[in-house]
Amino acid sequence: MRRGRRVGIGTVLFALVVLLLASLMVALTIGPADIAAAEVIRAVAARVGLAEADLSRLRTAIVVDLRLPRLLAAAATGAGLALCGAVMQALTRNPLADPYLLGLSSGAALGAVVFMVAGASLLMPLGAFLGAVATLVVTLSITGLLGGATPTRAILAGIAISALAAAATSFLIFWTATGDSYREILSWLMGSLGGVTWPEALLAIVVVLAAGLPLLPVGGALDAFAFGDTAAASLGVDVRRLRWLLLGGTALVTGVLVAVGGAIGFVGLIVPHVVRLMVGTRHRLLLPVCMLTGAIFMVWCDTAARTGFDPRELPVGIITAMIGAPAFLLVLLRFRRMT
Repeated sequence: MRRGRRVGIGTVLFALVVLLLASLMVALTIGPADIAAAEVIRAVAARVGLAEADLSRLRTAIVVDLRLPRLLAAAATGAGLALCGAVMQALTRNPLADPYLLGLSSGAALGAVVFMVAGASLLMPLGAFLGAVATLVVTLSITGLLGGATPTRAILAGIAISALAAAATSFLIFWTATGDSYREILSWLMGSLGGVTWPEALLAIVVVLAAGLPLLPVGGALDAFAFGDTAAASLGVDVRRLRWLLLGGTALVTGVLVAVGGAIGFVGLIVPHVVRLMVGTRHRLLLPVCMLTGAIFMVWCDTAARTGFDPRELPVGIITAMIGAPAFLLVLLRFRRMT
């Protein structure tokens, strides 16, 4: 029985990896410039030195310098947000939690906008990370002042800090942004991967892998959190240490992803629930499947935002909201007894 189960898990993960690679390949061919899959392969091979360049510089640049980094950033963003959403739902024992629950998104956005209006756009990822960490520290400090770190108190404190950070961000935009910069900032805040370059894409990939992969082995501990802190501690879990490590990793991933693509909503909320319907609630399988499913979902959402409304391009956050809001209502109906 266990052997069959391992085969089943391996089959699921292998199928999702193949689907992700196929999605990336197909998405690379979609756009105003009609580029075939064979041309995509030749362009990538030529850029890495595995073949001679037999395409025009323009077509090679479209594939390698425009579409590929953007799609890789989309995949990393979807994987990271879905993973963080599953972790937050486990830590807070709240099925409606997402990576932004404790105000991380608003704090990251505030930090990024502060750096942007200060003329240090290249340091936006740093600003977003610092903003996310600062928000997390303030939220947990307020939770402690309220009498202890319980999921309900953390959520309420996060809502208050999120609203305060969002107000500060709006004030900065209103007071300092003018002309095209105003439109740029608003587009970024709605979630947009339109201006992603290779350095930003690589940053997102490295952070998701560096902070996300170490989370995968703690699936058993996250299962224990479902029974409460006392039960988890009785099973040998260092509750306080693990919670801080997981929250710190979530802050790191969320801060960088918000800096790269803005506040892209609903991915971290909806994807874990869809995955639970497919593979169950055990986090050892749930976490990697969430990462792959979130990556596939974001690749296609960004492709739709990039090409579905030609000649205009929508912020990808609008697409995820259009899909996620109805799905969120279904989640509310499913957990209506808990709300």
